[in-house]
Amino acid sequence: MATQNQISLAIILVSAIFFSAQAQTSDQTTWAKRNETGKEVITTLQFYFHDVVSGQNPTAIQIAQAAQTNTSSNFFGGLWMVDDALTVGPDPSSKLIGRARGLYGSAGQTDLGLIMALSYVFTDGIYDGSSFSLLSFNPVMKSDREMAVVGGTGLFRLARGYAIANTYQGNANGDAIVGYNVTIVTYV
Repeated sequence: MATQNQISLAIILVSAIFFSAQAQTSDQTTWAKRNETGKEVITTLQFYFHDVVSGQNPTAIQIAQAAQTNTSSNFFGGLWMVDDALTVGPDPSSKLIGRARGLYGSAGQTDLGLIMALSYVFTDGIYDGSSFSLLSFNPVMKSDREMAVVGGTGLFRLARGYAIANTYQGNANGDAIVGYNVTIVTYV
């Protein structure tokens, strides 16, 4: 027969397990799904990237250009520094989940294509403080653009994978909202 101390200990343990499970559940996000497959974790992310190059508070600013950049129809040789918002939905006022920071440059002489070197740094849920890095060519005028994930930090340490970007909305000023679907593979 169990003693009072054993019963109290059992109640404490069950409560701790219950509250721990609740805390883990509340850390789950709608924009990210994790699937552990033995030695690897496959994470899929869906979010929106807000690139603002115009107006009073641009999030991407030109920091360098070649002599021919202003006469090029594709801004060839231009380089921009970026600190773009990442949100759950396409509306700029939707929940902020992180920022894309780094740079991109116009790398196409005959077509609009950017070489992207960005870290996608997250601030939401269990991904707070984790980031993945993208280094790839982005053919901006294509509808679905595949780019390489080449590393990461935190939950994305040793990341490899790919991102599919699709422009949701753009304007004549060059501002754009881009939907991202990202698949990242890491180790348990």
